[in-house]
Amino acid sequence: MSSVNEAEIKPIRKSRAPRKAKKSQIPIALIVTAIIVAFGIYLSTYNTKLVIYWIFGISFGYILQRSRFCFTAAFRDPCITGSTSVTRAIIVAFALTTIGFTAIKYSALMKGNDIPGMSAVSPIGVPLIVGAILFGIGMVIAGGCASGTLMRVGEGFSMQMLSLIFFVIGSLWGAHDMGFWSPTFNEKAPKIFLPDVFGWLGALVVQAIILVLLYIAAVKWQEKKMGTGE
Repeated sequence: MSSVNEAEIKPIRKSRAPRKAKKSQIPIALIVTAIIVAFGIYLSTYNTKLVIYWIFGISFGYILQRSRFCFTAAFRDPCITGSTSVTRAIIVAFALTTIGFTAIKYSALMKGNDIPGMSAVSPIGVPLIVGAILFGIGMVIAGGCASGTLMRVGEGFSMQMLSLIFFVIGSLWGAHDMGFWSPTFNEKAPKIFLPDVFGWLGALVVQAIILVLLYIAAVKWQEKKMGTGE
């Protein structure tokens, strides 16, 4: 009886198709490396600073690709999967940049120079709120923020290539209409620069407290959703 059953079952079993061996990407890597070096040498004939920018850009892109660092994932993953690993990485990055930027700005102030980056202190008004909501919706639908989109374009994702095109169009459109939005809605909107409110040391402490609380909240959220803080 068992032999009959085995005979009946045998034809039903299907053998798995063997996986195709992956092609070696070493030749491509060597060609790309040669192109990077050659282009760096070409840039050096114009300005040595361009070489530094080129090396920094390549290095930054490589780090983004390997770490999968993306602001979209920082806001999306906690809601979808419960993971806050990227969220916590961004909080740590904010903490490190806070120290660096504070040192640069305070050093400029002590030397009597203009504080760099003050043009980036934008009014908290309707354009900021509307833009933040639209950008948040757009980056989740597109599957990437600015850095994540550029990184995935380098990987060959067609969706991100399309997103990048409209990213550029939207940025140009926004820059064109800024002359209307700013005076119309931002004339009385407040600008908040923490050192003006709490002093330089106080601003650093307040920022640190906020980031620590956000980090703890991210850990607690992952523990609640996934049962682990790692």
